[in-house]
Amino acid sequence: MPTLRLLFDWSLYRLALLLAAPLIPLRLLWRGRRERGYLQHWRERLALGPAPATGALWIHAVSVGEMRGAQPLIAALRAAHPELPLLLTCMTPTGRATAEALYGDFARIVYLPYDYAGLMRRFMRRLQPRVGILMETELWPNLIHAAARAGVPLMLANARLSARSARGYARLPALTRACLQRVAVVAAQTDADAARLAALGARAVAVVGNLKFDIAPPAALLARGADWRQRWGPRPVLLAASTREGEEAPLLRAFAGTAPADVLLVLVPRHPQRFDAVAGLVAAAGLPCQRRSALDGAALDPDTRVLLGDSLGELFAYYAACDVAFVGGSLQPLGGQNLIEAASVGRPVLVGPHTFNFEEATRLAIEAGAALRVNDAGAVLDHALTLLGDAPARARMGAAGLAYAARNRGAAARMAALVPFRDRVPGP
Repeated sequence: MPTLRLLFDWSLYRLALLLAAPLIPLRLLWRGRRERGYLQHWRERLALGPAPATGALWIHAVSVGEMRGAQPLIAALRAAHPELPLLLTCMTPTGRATAEALYGDFARIVYLPYDYAGLMRRFMRRLQPRVGILMETELWPNLIHAAARAGVPLMLANARLSARSARGYARLPALTRACLQRVAVVAAQTDADAARLAALGARAVAVVGNLKFDIAPPAALLARGADWRQRWGPRPVLLAASTREGEEAPLLRAFAGTAPADVLLVLVPRHPQRFDAVAGLVAAAGLPCQRRSALDGAALDPDTRVLLGDSLGELFAYYAACDVAFVGGSLQPLGGQNLIEAASVGRPVLVGPHTFNFEEATRLAIEAGAALRVNDAGAVLDHALTLLGDAPARARMGAAGLAYAARNRGAAARMAALVPFRDRVPGP
């Protein structure tokens, strides 16, 4: 019999869903003003439209980072189970575009419905997947409940949970515990992630490492980056990758105030809907700028101080073309972004003080000598300029990054071996 606390938590969650229901179409319309993808495929968000193949291997990755991070696991599972159709779900247009680019030749890609009980029941009834793999930490109560009723085993793959996120889930402790106890397998990235998930109620928890270490830099993108670098000429290149709102303006001020005229700043915002806004920030800083989308193979103007990376799916090429990489999302309390990619290309890495979403990966990179932590935008420029003037130090950090990335590979095979297909669901 459900406890009073569980009934209370469920009531709060259902009330929140009820209150949010009228706002959902308004939010889609508002987001669609800047990103047209939010205006498309609405029926899928209601579990309507043509049904994908039943009995699929189903993987849910909320957006770009999770969808890209799933690559090694998808490759391992396709090799082991080539007979199973693959269904990918996501929540954002950029996540869907990433899925189409990476997996569109062999997977069916749809939006996951919103987490309302009726929608999730319809989703499970129509698809009847063999297994559901939720990338990182996607705990949707009605999804998990509907999967349990339909007999669909679930796995949290590449699971991570920061101390901050754990405190958030602990506000509804009974509901969180009920959800986690219905997940057959939790494949955690680190011991700390595993401990926090177990404390919240997860049952079968294994520490298998981080899938992002298993993503090999694509040869085509490395070649593209080398070609860009040749076109840019011999000038030093600082890359600010995956930057978030509130980071670009101080970086541009510091760059304008301290960087020599021959240094090129390549600025790649995390979210494509901000490209135009960031271009405005560059103009306001008085820095001559070109946009990647406008070059089309042309040489870079020698007077250009900032190249705005307004393209998708080319981050490895940007890393290959730079001398030093700052990885954004870390100057503001946003948790950071993936620094493993830069290290795997052999580039020295700088990160800010806020990396709680990549806590273990960042700690290991710093301990290996592949990355440096700095406090603010001014320190980013100070350390970057020092490294740009010290080729041996860059070479040492780059080599340390390659070794760090290689040393931590292997999560995909370990994770694939744990997937709880219907015919072999682990017991409690």
